[in-house]
Amino acid sequence: QVQLVESGGGLVQSGGSLRLSCTASGRTLSSYSVGWFRQAPGKSREFIVSISTGGGSTYYADNKRGRFRISRDDWSDTVYLQMNSLKPEDTATYYCVADTRPAPGPLMVDSPYWGQGTQVTVSS
Repeated sequence: QVQLVESGGGLVQSGGSLRLSCTASGRTLSSYSVGWFRQAPGKSREFIVSISTGGGSTYYADNKRGRFRISRDDWSDTVYLQMNSLKPEDTATYYCVADTRPAPGPLMVDSPYWGQGTQVTVSS
């Protein structure tokens, strides 16, 4: 099985940027579609974006295209989430998820392969 680890979270001012990374152990991440979700306190887990194996296709939530960009580097076996123009409402724990399906998008919420999350806090 694949174990996922997120990194790159932290405290940033409104308007700033962060790049989150998702790496894996146990299996190579290149074998999976990978997605990013987030969960703010008191709210349900929210789908942001996913990328297929090989990076040929991406699936963005309707209101996430533009400020968020997903990419993958199979050489380093890493998936990235670039976040720009961050707002206080982006404050949440961000999770990466891996899925064996080719392009599951939001259905990745059902995948059993989740990282432990990385905290992103955006100050106003």
